[in-house]
Amino acid sequence: MGYPRPEFDADQGALAVRAAGGVIEMHHGSHEEKVVYINLVSGMTLEPNEHDQRFIVDGWAASKFGLDVVKFLVAAAATVEMLGGPKKAKIVIP
Repeated sequence: MGYPRPEFDADQGALAVRAAGGVIEMHHGSHEEKVVYINLVSGMTLEPNEHDQRFIVDGWAASKFGLDVVKFLVAAAATVEMLGGPKKAKIVIP
C-alpha cells in the first residue's frame, strides 16, 4: 500500500495521537458505514454520527505529519476495502 507496517502497537499509537493534540474516539456497534468522506479541508475534522455511519479520512493530516497525501489516501481506501466498507466516496474541499 506504499507504507511499511507500523512498528508500534495500538496503545503506543494512541499515546502518539494524544501527544500530537489528537483525540481517540471509540466506535460503538457494528461497522455499517455507507460512504467514505475524504476531507481535504486543512484543520477541520468531520464529526462522527453513530446514526449515519461513515468512514472519515482527514487527508489534510497526512501532510501535517510529513506523509505523502496520495499514498495516505490509497492506504486509507485499501483499509476501508479490506473491512468490506462502502465503494462510494465524497470529497470535502475548501
